[in-house]
Amino acid sequence: MPDTPAAPKGRILAIDDDPTLLENFRLCLEGAGYRVSTSTRLQEGLALAATQPFHVCLLDRNLGADSGMDALPRLRELAPRMRVIMVTAHSQVDDAMRAISDGAADYLVKPCSPAQLRVAVARQLDTLDLLNRIDRLQQGPATPGNALSSKSPAMAQVLAMARQVARTDANVLLLGESGTGKGVLANAIHDWSDRASAAMSTVNCPSLSAELLESELFGHAKGSFTGATQSTQGRVSLADGGTLFLDEVGDFPLALQPKLLRFVQDKQYERIGDPTTRHADVRLVSATNRDLDAMVRDNTFRLDLLYRLNVISLVLPPLRDRREDLPELAQGFLRRYAGAYHLPAARISPAAMAAMQAYAWPGNVRELQNVIERAVILCNGEEIGPQHLSLGHGPADASPQAPAVGAPVTLEALERSHIEAVIAASETLDAAARTLGIDGSTLYRKRKAYGL
Repeated sequence: MPDTPAAPKGRILAIDDDPTLLENFRLCLEGAGYRVSTSTRLQEGLALAATQPFHVCLLDRNLGADSGMDALPRLRELAPRMRVIMVTAHSQVDDAMRAISDGAADYLVKPCSPAQLRVAVARQLDTLDLLNRIDRLQQGPATPGNALSSKSPAMAQVLAMARQVARTDANVLLLGESGTGKGVLANAIHDWSDRASAAMSTVNCPSLSAELLESELFGHAKGSFTGATQSTQGRVSLADGGTLFLDEVGDFPLALQPKLLRFVQDKQYERIGDPTTRHADVRLVSATNRDLDAMVRDNTFRLDLLYRLNVISLVLPPLRDRREDLPELAQGFLRRYAGAYHLPAARISPAAMAAMQAYAWPGNVRELQNVIERAVILCNGEEIGPQHLSLGHGPADASPQAPAVGAPVTLEALERSHIEAVIAASETLDAAARTLGIDGSTLYRKRKAYGL
């Protein structure tokens, strides 16, 4: 695979009414590897900030009749995450304090040396990188690190392909059952890519209505709808230069799919209530446990959108097909929760491991994580035994093994066991109903009939 060109260190906007100074800024920063846009007029500079993604803005304090100081609040509204460095020929402390209080990140007195300019810009980019890393840490790891190593040939092949694809900007579609680790792999693809220093932003598609999802994705202008008391930039803007992860994209509303398609194709979008067309340099990673081809046939998912999202598809195998990874995964979760809760559990007994190896794991790695967390909490000693496990909604030694397909059991017993397992592995009852292919009221009746 050919090497992709090196990404620029950052995108810089310089606004100053002195063309000579702007040219010096441009040459200095482009020589250091930055991409630079310039403007000698404030309104033109504001338009650039509104429509193109920048990391840092060098803003002159006085631009003829216009005041860069007065424009700071508007600039912060247009590009909330952009770092603004106020550039001025005056070094008064009061001016610096006012600029900082109005949203500037730094204050640079001109004339400044090329080294001073580069240091000021690099400092703001380092701050952005730190903020992005803090956001990632606050989300917390979904699974232990060894989830991204595998003794399973099928899973190892997926991971190898993911590392290869990560070096490109190709859109990736992750497929697999609920709980197989699609979100973890999406984060890994971002971390393995040249975009790792920028943000990864996640949109959970089933969790919001079409209206709220559009606002979450693209942002909205102040006053654009009831309750919009301030402008928001949206996940697309937050992920500029990085990765946008669309979790459960199969639940993306059909009415909103044309807007997503346009963004995927052209990297252009508008905030709700704001006609200004904006651009964002974002790599798309999507995930779903649904059959998108069947949804296309049912006219609930656009074929052209599927083509755009599915440049590269990776299918994650279920946990039951990679049982050789189960001991390391389980031990990783044990170490994580024993350390987090300061509990004594340190190992898993052979009998408990045998019970887990015999279990079908309908909820995959997510269910394993929940089972180990519960076992760590219930275990009063160093060794987790079968009595501490909850396999299939109940202690392993107090409930029978879930019947397998083809076992000599009634269809009613098989259905009950399957519904129980799907509910245990799903985050919500609505999610369980979607997995089962029934509506919520039908699931309610069946739960009531089976005493679930």
